[in-house]
Amino acid sequence: MRRLSARSRTIALCAAVATGSLVLSGCGNDSGSGSSSDAVTLGFVNGGDTSFHTCLQKAIEQTAKTEDAKVYAANSHQNAATETSNIEDMISRNVSALIVQTVNVDSLKGDIAKAKAAGIPIYLTSVSTSDVNDILGAAVVDLGKAGALDAGWVAKDAGGKDVKVGIVAGAPGAASDYLVNGFKGALPATAKVVANQPGMFNPAKAADVAQNMIQAHPDLDYAFVANEEMASAVRKAFDAAGHKDVKIVTVNGTDEGLAAVKSGDFSATVANSAKTIGDTAVKNTVGLLGKKKVDKIANIPLVLVTKDNLSEAPQYCPK
Repeated sequence: MRRLSARSRTIALCAAVATGSLVLSGCGNDSGSGSSSDAVTLGFVNGGDTSFHTCLQKAIEQTAKTEDAKVYAANSHQNAATETSNIEDMISRNVSALIVQTVNVDSLKGDIAKAKAAGIPIYLTSVSTSDVNDILGAAVVDLGKAGALDAGWVAKDAGGKDVKVGIVAGAPGAASDYLVNGFKGALPATAKVVANQPGMFNPAKAADVAQNMIQAHPDLDYAFVANEEMASAVRKAFDAAGHKDVKIVTVNGTDEGLAAVKSGDFSATVANSAKTIGDTAVKNTVGLLGKKKVDKIANIPLVLVTKDNLSEAPQYCPK
């Protein structure tokens, strides 16, 4: 099928008569082209397998249906090479636009160039690029601010005392680096980071990191963990080692995470709703394709959640 011109895509957008559906790569229609003359087709390249990624995809799927857009989805499983392959596959489908939850912003540069050469714009979720002229837009979570909010809670709780802090990061690159750098940069001088290891967004790996951390630093006061799934595993590892007094701060705002804050397993979490990110990504992608007045860069609200304001946390995952 020949590639649609920009004008044809606009006409297709305005027509938008097809109902949306989610088709996983390798399943369903493998004709090699997702475009048709009467539908907007979106390629969604997800970055991993955490609850965030699952909820993000669910939000994109549901919102696409309300926007009369068809979605083709693929998962890169935290692998930059797989992400490139997935994006190339979406380009071959001739989708109207790509929504990408990237594994690594730096490695994405070449992929953006490929999509741009093919006339397919890319919309990013969670993070943006240094040059926004290369992308259609982005639904941005200020991950540095998210880390800083947790650091602010640690600073307030420590009350000026000298404390030791451990960091269980995610996978190197993209989200984890922004989170960790924001956290470290906002810690007071009295808070010393004594350990910083990647948990790879894998609870089992995070538990191993936590066990090693508490053995090396039995006087640890606080731990910053790059998502709630890992944080739950870290909590169990600390408790099993007899260190229930280590206070954990983390990020996400899932139902399970909020329950852990309520119970005291977590001291604080920063809610950044996957539902809001997914909804915004689809609506703004479709709007920007249709030349509507939509913010190119949309900032997703963040809420530091403790026992005192649990009711203020936004819905994290679509029902």
